[in-house]
Amino acid sequence: MAFVGDQLIGQVGHVTMRIAGAGRPGEVQLPIRGGSESFIAYGDEPIEAGAAVLVVGARPGRVVEVARLSG
Repeated sequence: MAFVGDQLIGQVGHVTMRIAGAGRPGEVQLPIRGGSESFIAYGDEPIEAGAAVLVVGARPGRVVEVARLSG
């Protein structure tokens, strides 16, 4: 069975709790299973709540790596 997090790569979500960057996580809401769910999120830079993000990586335990979407 494939790692569920792999299915999240490429998904667009929104930051619900600020991602501080530098290894300090925040939280994002991502579309999954016909709804949306919260995931712990890490980013290379600080990303404020409400910003749109793209999932660029996944780790075990409901943890994703994200990048800010410009626009």
